[in-house]
Amino acid sequence: MADDDEGQKNMKDETPGKMNIETQEKTFEGFVKAVTWSVVTIIVILVVIAMIGA
Repeated sequence: MADDDEGQKNMKDETPGKMNIETQEKTFEGFVKAVTWSVVTIIVILVVIAMIGA
């Protein structure tokens, strides 16, 4: 039970909206870029395959 009390104390010290999310934003930006480039690459490959007639 001591662990639960300590966890509750730490939760009370937190202020909503004050967390630094810079790392998460950079990670998400990288994820979006990777997905965008992947989709573009797949579309280009599909267009090339369609033009070749395979």
